[in-house]
Amino acid sequence: MKQTVLALLALAGSGAAMAAADAPRNTYDWRTNWPTHYVFADGTDLGLSVKYQYDVDRFSNDQGTYEDAQTNRRKEFGFFVRKKGVYDATAVFDFQSKTWLDVFFRLQSKAVLGEDAGAFRVGFMKTPVGFEGNTSTGTTSFLETSLPMQAVYANRRIGADWALARKAYLVQLGYYQGGNLQGDLDGRMVAGRAAWTPMNAPGNVLHLGGSVSRENPKGTRDGRGRYTPPQARLRALPEAGLITQRLIDSGALSPANHIDRRGVEGLWIHGPWSVQGEYLDAKVKLLNKPAFEARGWYTFGSWVLTGESRPYSAGNVADVVPKGPWGAVEVLVRYSTLDLDDGTTRGGNEHDWTFATNWYLTRYLKLQANYVRAFSDRRDLRIDPHIFEVRAQVMF
Repeated sequence: MKQTVLALLALAGSGAAMAAADAPRNTYDWRTNWPTHYVFADGTDLGLSVKYQYDVDRFSNDQGTYEDAQTNRRKEFGFFVRKKGVYDATAVFDFQSKTWLDVFFRLQSKAVLGEDAGAFRVGFMKTPVGFEGNTSTGTTSFLETSLPMQAVYANRRIGADWALARKAYLVQLGYYQGGNLQGDLDGRMVAGRAAWTPMNAPGNVLHLGGSVSRENPKGTRDGRGRYTPPQARLRALPEAGLITQRLIDSGALSPANHIDRRGVEGLWIHGPWSVQGEYLDAKVKLLNKPAFEARGWYTFGSWVLTGESRPYSAGNVADVVPKGPWGAVEVLVRYSTLDLDDGTTRGGNEHDWTFATNWYLTRYLKLQANYVRAFSDRRDLRIDPHIFEVRAQVMF
């Protein structure tokens, strides 16, 4: 792991140094400016994006459930084109999981209507229910999302949405149909999110919001004509990304008529301190069977020891931007819980404590360490693993 981190830092430093040699010394700082895009005379901005993460996971007290692992977590590569105040478009592919991520075109209404009535987007993008899920995987405070977010969040779908962002509020509405770009999750969904931000200034934020969605999944038919009825499945990993075995899992819920998702979210930032939390639930309406409901919540606190604040914009957060030559250091603690026991479905319940440290070396380089103490109970089988995980990340 040490060699991997050193190699990443050496690669980043050498690339930045080469760029700095071609730029005026009084205008270029490799810590904050990487030449990954080009702006044309008319304001068109064309560039590429890269996100590389290498993780190391270690497990104990898990009754032999997990094996220690170390490998790439994400290898994302994308292109973007944008013109400020007019439009932006992007396409991103993760070569590690071999899946498409954001692929969309967004138009700012002011460029067409002459006044700002929000932004219209079409393509493959994230659905609104879930604050933590809508935060970029490169700027999340912890290595992995919380238990309820994993189970309830609907991820990306093909569709169209509209968003209106103001200093004091945010509104987003979306309609999705056609599943995802991997050919899965057929059906349709309508979703909405709204947030009120009575305090919205750098280092002083109060965000209170909620979101709802209804999904109507479709059945599928394979090449031999075999029909699989519409279904849902809610489950979560114990907040570690290099494993596939879940401790709690609802199993296939079928036949499903529709899935209702709801979320309530809050964020408070005051200087180097912040608190964030969400309550999430999902209700699966089954045909000729009682509905199944899952629910959970998380909350976490953050303290940036070096004095910086977590950035906030348009209803979401980003990585801390270091001010000093040695970067910024953040410490955090999170509690999350998820209950998948309902009626005759015994999916289990779990709660996790996660203690974390983030070192933001520059705007583009980050090291993270998490210790997760998980407690699970499914059908009287109790597995309570200790998980230690670290990540090295380059993102621009």
